[in-house]
Amino acid sequence: MLGLNYKLRELEKLGREIRVGLIGCGQMGRGMISQIESMKGMRVVATADLHTTFIQQAYIKAGVNEQSIVITNELEEAEKAIEQGKVIGTVYSELVTSLPSVDVIVDATGVPNIGAEIAWKAILNKKHIVMLNVEADVTVGPLLKKMADASGVVYTGSAGDEPGAVMELYDFADAIGFEIIALGKGKNNPLDHAANPASAEAEAKAKGASPKMIASFQDGTKTMVEMNAVANATGFLPDVAGMHGPTGTVQDLPGLFQLKEDGGILNKKGIVDYVNGVAPGVFAIISTDKPEVHHEMNYLKMGDGPNYILYRPYHLTSLETPLSVARAYFHKEATIAPWAGLQAETVAVAKVDLEPGSRLDGIGGFTVYGKLLSQSESSSANALPIGLVDANVVVTRPVKKGEIITFDDIEQEKESMIWKLRSLQAQSIKKPAVETKPVLV
Repeated sequence: MLGLNYKLRELEKLGREIRVGLIGCGQMGRGMISQIESMKGMRVVATADLHTTFIQQAYIKAGVNEQSIVITNELEEAEKAIEQGKVIGTVYSELVTSLPSVDVIVDATGVPNIGAEIAWKAILNKKHIVMLNVEADVTVGPLLKKMADASGVVYTGSAGDEPGAVMELYDFADAIGFEIIALGKGKNNPLDHAANPASAEAEAKAKGASPKMIASFQDGTKTMVEMNAVANATGFLPDVAGMHGPTGTVQDLPGLFQLKEDGGILNKKGIVDYVNGVAPGVFAIISTDKPEVHHEMNYLKMGDGPNYILYRPYHLTSLETPLSVARAYFHKEATIAPWAGLQAETVAVAKVDLEPGSRLDGIGGFTVYGKLLSQSESSSANALPIGLVDANVVVTRPVKKGEIITFDDIEQEKESMIWKLRSLQAQSIKKPAVETKPVLV
């Protein structure tokens, strides 16, 4: 991402800007609006949310004059306002994805079904799409990427989100020829599979966040989904179902992430995992078979080897999203995308005993949490991906707490958009045999 600041300044000097359309004005969306208002050559010109007061407050807090904020659901009025240098707010995401003046769409809804539909419509309208919605990406991202490629636009995850931050380390290490043993992230809080919106309410209130979002962090689903995205981008897989999730310091990790016969915890190399104790960082465990490189790494105080750690101690979530927007616009490149295809699956596991007639309530709710499996394990179990779980899914036979929910255990009352896209994905995309990330020339 080097040089994007210069390109943005040049764009502004030409009297132009990257026009961003944002859908979802929650915590991440609000932060992104403010960050972009501080940048050169970029602006969030249109924002959609069910609560237009959230949009107005976000723009005002970002320093936008209240008279420059136009709330409308009409395409022509919105286009006219943007051309006059104003920003618009609307309750209709379709308005934002269809605006001719918008260059790049950002989905910050966090709802898999909504995110899938937003991406679908953005691509149909030939707009680049940046997904802060990792849940949608791990469910139907391979199909959406294939669509975007065919349409000549970029489908990408976001810089600043943990998968994007991990990918930066992977790209760096891979480019200079290191062997990459493991990729991972820190977990911010102790794993609690029983966490739900009620138990997370106090923390959510203190942080100004959604109780469901906080519950999805605590019950491990978000961690599973994030490393699922890394798996689909790189082909790295969980070493065991649900990953190891050890506890350790940054200094411990090169020793932990070795093969068992060498004193570590791994059954194989090329894995994704998470660690309690190194949050909010992300890491890559690397090695080499070259004695001179080991000597240099020791000289550079990177450790004694044979494994070393590349560690990034922060990720700025949606505050970094503008970098992915700019990269898509200027370079037609993704920050992270499912280049390796559907390599892994975050499957739904029962949080409580479920009886026939029980209605599932989705990520961060009361009924299910996510567990990361390889795609082959998930397929063999006929497991239900957690991204397909919503209020339309009803349990048809008893499922015990802690059991994986399968397609045989449920029925769907109404087919949502993400289910339709998942069906299309199954018909149209085969898992690549090798890494398919494009080579830059």
